[in-house]
Amino acid sequence: MSRTTKEINRITGAIIAISSRLIVLALVVLLLYEGVTRGYEFGHGIFYASAMEAEPGRDKAITVNEGTSVSQAAKLLKDDGLIANEYSFIIQAEFFGYKIIPGSYTFNTSMTSKEILQMMNENTEEKEEKE
Repeated sequence: MSRTTKEINRITGAIIAISSRLIVLALVVLLLYEGVTRGYEFGHGIFYASAMEAEPGRDKAITVNEGTSVSQAAKLLKDDGLIANEYSFIIQAEFFGYKIIPGSYTFNTSMTSKEILQMMNENTEEKEEKE
C-alpha cells in the first residue's frame, strides 16, 4: 500500500470517527430535549392541569361503580374526553389525597382534572358525615 493510500485511509478513519461521535452526541441531545420537554409537560399536567375545552364546555354524565380503582376511573374519564392524561390524574389523586368513590357524576369538559377530583372528594366528605 502506498503512502498516499495510507494517508487517505487515516484521514477517512478520522472523519468517520468524528462523524459517528457527532451523531451520538446529536442523539443524546435530542433524547435529553425530548425527556425534559415531556417531563415538564407531565409535571405541568399534574400541578397546573388545564381543561379539555374552554367555557362553557359540555356536560358528561359518568357513573363510577363500586370497587373502581383510581386508574380505572382515570381511564373512564380519559375515554369520555374529560381529562387529557390519565397518569397525571392518578398522581394528582395520590399526591393531593383525593378518593374515588362510587356514584353518578355530571362533569363538564371545561373542568380541570383537579376540579373533578375535588368534586368526587366533596361527595366523599358528605357520605362520611352521614355515616
